[in-house]
Amino acid sequence: MSDPVIITCAITGSIHTPSMSPHLPYAADHIADEAVAAAEAGAAILHLHARDPENGRPSSDPAHWDGFLPRIKAETDAVINMTTGGSAVMSLDQRLAAPLKAEPEMCSLNMGSMNFALYPMAGKIDKWKFDWEKPFLENSDDLVFKNTPRDITRILSDLGQARGARFEFECYDVSHLHMLRHFMDRGLVQGPVFLQFVFGVLGGIGPDPDNLAHMKLMADKLFGDGYMFSVLAAGRHQIPMAAQAAAMGGHVRVGLEDNLMIARGELADSNARLVEAIRAELDALGRAPATPAQARAMLGLKGADATAI
Repeated sequence: MSDPVIITCAITGSIHTPSMSPHLPYAADHIADEAVAAAEAGAAILHLHARDPENGRPSSDPAHWDGFLPRIKAETDAVINMTTGGSAVMSLDQRLAAPLKAEPEMCSLNMGSMNFALYPMAGKIDKWKFDWEKPFLENSDDLVFKNTPRDITRILSDLGQARGARFEFECYDVSHLHMLRHFMDRGLVQGPVFLQFVFGVLGGIGPDPDNLAHMKLMADKLFGDGYMFSVLAAGRHQIPMAAQAAAMGGHVRVGLEDNLMIARGELADSNARLVEAIRAELDALGRAPATPAQARAMLGLKGADATAI
């Protein structure tokens, strides 16, 4: 386990809403500030979503992306990783508009359709900042995130084969590992692959250490030594499960997209604070964080100069 650990920081996402934390960035400058600070704290990869700067709503508008991407590229050497998941209420065309324009080194790719149930969070909020937030959360009891094999094929073709992006394959359950194996067998994905095991989203696999062990076991069977894995766990499970992943030889993802808290009852005041928290866990394990250059080499990325950002 002497290899460095790739720290991905997911800056804002589409799950949480502005009423949940005043520290969740949605204005372009705030997203850029948070991304730059996370990189300075040790994140080699910055996983990014866009939001409407007027109301914090998840956005797919390339103009909103343009509000922060150039500055992040100019002020950090971190790998820019753009979502292709966006939000479950967006069409595939909407979700792909900005990545197709920016041609980033890396994109996330959800490996299947699934229930994406956020509605329990609505009951925890007393005061709403914007009128879209409550119905957005409550209506997720009838929400399916759609990524069919046809959708995945298009993403792999248009962003991977045509534009040279590599992928953070987000696997919310064991079935998603088998779907990825299917695309490798079809020749649409070449290894080594970078798996992101996702735990704790209602609709996906639960945040249990035994589930992590099982996902790792199945990945070993399906991909042999042709993969690297990272762990993303929602909410209070973020740091403990990331630390478990690092102890198993894996990589880690933290950030306000997945978790708003730094401790029980205490909001994290920045993404950088969460990066610092996982770095403390890595120090205790004797593992060093990867630099952006090391992450690029490990993942076989095309380099920042080959993007259109």
